[in-house]
Amino acid sequence: MSEQWLNSLITENAQLGYELAIKMSRMGIKYTQPSGEVREKLRPTYGENADSLIASSQVIAINFQTVSAANNYWRD
Repeated sequence: MSEQWLNSLITENAQLGYELAIKMSRMGIKYTQPSGEVREKLRPTYGENADSLIASSQVIAINFQTVSAANNYWRD
């Protein structure tokens, strides 16, 4: 993939940081499985599986920890 989408981990606020964490998680999937057709085919399987959804939330949480550390959200 040659698309540059991540210019910085710095965000204006925690909400935008969380949205960046979601974007990072989604892009991780896109890099891992570059075929949009395959991703669309698999989506119904994991979209209704509680374990898969929890795992997705965990990945987002880990990415949000990274963004939070970069932005020093825990300073107060």
